[in-house]
Amino acid sequence: MTDRIGEDLSFFQNAINLRQQRQEVLASNIANADTPNYKARDFDFGSALRNAMGESMRLADTRLTLTSNRHIPAKAVTPDPAELLYRVPVQPSLDGNTVEMDVERVQFADNTVKYQTDLTIISQRIKGLMAALQQ
Repeated sequence: MTDRIGEDLSFFQNAINLRQQRQEVLASNIANADTPNYKARDFDFGSALRNAMGESMRLADTRLTLTSNRHIPAKAVTPDPAELLYRVPVQPSLDGNTVEMDVERVQFADNTVKYQTDLTIISQRIKGLMAALQQ
């Protein structure tokens, strides 16, 4: 039973982690709105969440053991579930900056509301579990 509860909550944990990561990317875009040649970044939340939920199917990171000082150190790292993409501007600026403040503000506010919604859902689920355990 605890496995089912853990699986249910892991979905929301992954969602919150990705929302927080997206918030940082959007904040970085806003902070660099006046930086020449800065390219706005973002990622597709839906595909990132699907990749994060498929994490159980992913292999763990691998590191090779060096038996000689002439060996080349190597490491196989599983890619991050949220692949950053460049945002295509509607009206690119003359200095090469692709940050559009109106778009960034809307995306930032939308992500904030969804983050708070995810937290509320988790809180309600935990309260429901606590109520069931107390009976």
